This record gives sequence, C-alpha cells and structure tokens, in this order.
Amino acid sequence: MKNLKTISLIGAATMLMQVGVAHADLDADDLREIRKISEGFGLISLEEAQAKALEAKPGIVEDADLEDRAFDKGWDYEFEIVDADAVEWEVLIDAKTGEVRKTTKDWF
Repeated sequence: MKNLKTISLIGAATMLMQVGVAHADLDADDLREIRKISEGFGLISLEEAQAKALEAKPGIVEDADLEDRAFDKGWDYEFEIVDADAVEWEVLIDAKTGEVRKTTKDWF
C-alpha cells in the first residue's frame, strides 16, 4: 500500500511538472496583448497578479488571461492553477487593485 501511495505521488508530481512546461509556452502574442492592455489602462502587471493568485491558491499556473468584466466594470486576470493534489482552480484577480475577487474549484 505504501508503494502505491508513492507511485501516485510521483505520478502527480510528474503531471504538475508537465503543466509548468505548458505555461512556459504561452503564446507571445497573447502576452504582448495583455501587457499592452494593462499598461494602457493602468492595471497591475501579469506578474503581480500571478503572485497574488498563487498566494490565494498555491500551485502551478496552467493558464492566464486578462478579461474585461461586463458593462465596463473593470478588468480581471483569470488564472487556472493546479494544486499539489492535481485539483484545478480558477482564481480571479482584480486587475486594478490586485485583490482576489473569486477562487473556485474547476469541476471539469
């Protein structure tokens, strides 16, 4: 039973490392667009928002995006984070204030 638990932990760690590599391959055009919008609207940087998201939910960032809220309500950075238990979370960071707006478990 102990070996099965060790194998499961190794498998989860391997999966998390692969997810980290996928994050490094984010589209350069998307990153430029995010930076352009954040600078133009005086928003916090993607790196600052990511640090806030990882404080709220430690793990590996699988995806990041900058979303315009409906009806001119502002902007949110949206992060998909995989935690140590291989559970995926969505974390929304207010792009103006850096406050965590929402943390939800991704069920899919």
